[in-house]
Amino acid sequence: MGGSFSPGAFIHIHWVHDPMELIQFANRLREIEDEPSDLSIRELIVDLFNDENSDVKIVVRFLLGRVFPAWDDQKMDIGPSLCYNAIASAAGSDVTIEDIENDLASLGEIGVVAEKYNSGSQRGLFSFGSEETAAMTISELYSDLYTIASIQGTGSLEKKRRVLSNLFNLCGPIEARYLARLVLSEMRIGVGEGAIRDAISAAFDIPIADVERALQVSNDFGFVAEVARDEGLEGVHKIKLKIGRPISSMLAQSSTIEDALSTWKRISVEPKYDGARIQAHYNGDSIRLYSRNMEDVTNPLPEVVEFLQENLSKPAILDGEVVAADSDGNSLPFQEVLRRFRRKHNIEKARKEVRLRPYFFDCIHADGIDLLDSPLSLRRGHLDSILKKGSSPLVLTDDSEQIKKMELEFLESGFEGIMLKNPDSLYAPGKRGKNWLKCKPSVDTLDCVITGAEWGKGRRANFLGAFELAVISSADDSGIVYKNVGRVGTGITDAELESMTELLRPYIENQTGKMVTLTPRIVLEVGYEEIQRSSNYSSGYALRFPRVVAVRGDKKSSEADTLKKIEQLFKS
Repeated sequence: MGGSFSPGAFIHIHWVHDPMELIQFANRLREIEDEPSDLSIRELIVDLFNDENSDVKIVVRFLLGRVFPAWDDQKMDIGPSLCYNAIASAAGSDVTIEDIENDLASLGEIGVVAEKYNSGSQRGLFSFGSEETAAMTISELYSDLYTIASIQGTGSLEKKRRVLSNLFNLCGPIEARYLARLVLSEMRIGVGEGAIRDAISAAFDIPIADVERALQVSNDFGFVAEVARDEGLEGVHKIKLKIGRPISSMLAQSSTIEDALSTWKRISVEPKYDGARIQAHYNGDSIRLYSRNMEDVTNPLPEVVEFLQENLSKPAILDGEVVAADSDGNSLPFQEVLRRFRRKHNIEKARKEVRLRPYFFDCIHADGIDLLDSPLSLRRGHLDSILKKGSSPLVLTDDSEQIKKMELEFLESGFEGIMLKNPDSLYAPGKRGKNWLKCKPSVDTLDCVITGAEWGKGRRANFLGAFELAVISSADDSGIVYKNVGRVGTGITDAELESMTELLRPYIENQTGKMVTLTPRIVLEVGYEEIQRSSNYSSGYALRFPRVVAVRGDKKSSEADTLKKIEQLFKS
């Protein structure tokens, strides 16, 4: 287990008979997009997987709107503005980014806009005098997109724009449609992770349960599809946890002590931290740290690395949380941890201002042994045996009075509440089941996605504010639909508005006057007094007196609260 971490073998391209041309792939995507039947969509994907000319690993990632697997820290870093600029540049000198934004407002979707502006007339522009440019393959596109993702440093955005503009030049209309969507991670073809899982199962005759398991431990749909094709069920069974490759965290749902006691004979009771989730990977030599979103946060958290180097004795993957305190030892809210997560410069100064302490409550791999299928009680035993200190306090009990007493003690000590866990439960990556329950004092907050904002006035003229809030109305393989529940502009300082503006700027889709439309990416925890019926918002409801509690940088937009929850809260 020694040695340094490898970035992974995902860069390798599996060459097939004759690599699939991008135009062929784009036509397949159009066929899938136009098909209304989920069953027929799966059959089309299966046919695509079984095409001997398709590189199944790349095909799977592209179908999901990805270039890299979910766990990989490599990112495209292409926001809407950069993409629009590249499309405009490829379209010709008389086309401006404002033209792209205006068409986007009328056509409603960037793929259609890219298709409109790309006639394919400039194909061959970069052929350097050859009579005919060979058609681009999906493997070549992958290589070019990898190049874009690798561009860093001064002037990187302009360099990315130029390369992307060149790619649009080399595309025909239908290819441009899906290239624009791909670089913005919004394929909009009705294919989600469930459809890909089922298609892998059907195409390569692998039971769905085995595919699901391989996906949980690898977080790489393309890799699993490739192994299923090349090695069958035996190969899929060999896919295990890998130190340095993060997995999705097991999640908890809100409940009560009474509910837990009515379900389990005994309960594992732990404090509920006001911190940020962290996954620690130690290969016997190096430590890597990952956030809940599987982003590498090793460099911004040197004290956590040092803590584990001193206290962790065996190669392992640990699940835990990091909490923050000021220089006097007073607890700080979890958004202070998130600021540390995002810190790239002056880390030593930030370390003195905001001190971090990790607590680990689970062990999912220890010294070569995968523990996902082991009960929590056994996983905790492994944790305590390999970690000298830093394990979260835990009490095993069936006494309701003892649990209530612990809850009060934890609250008085500054914790958010208590965690109640089934000691016999297995670790379920990415699942929010009933085996982990969180109990904390009733606070009226919702996690909402920002879908729009307004430029301010006066001293706040350069800041975005008055944020439009939305919740998830529906979510399926065709995508997520958000419905608005109000606007919020209170509870934010000028410094926080400046930070929010920089956070949101890459997601600006278009602007009308002072109003901007934003790609749904950033989640806010919003406090409110009550929920009211309202015809002013698309959800049919409005939050009364909303205020920002925190930016939930640890949550994806797909993890925001739902309209169903709003309806339930309104009725209660």
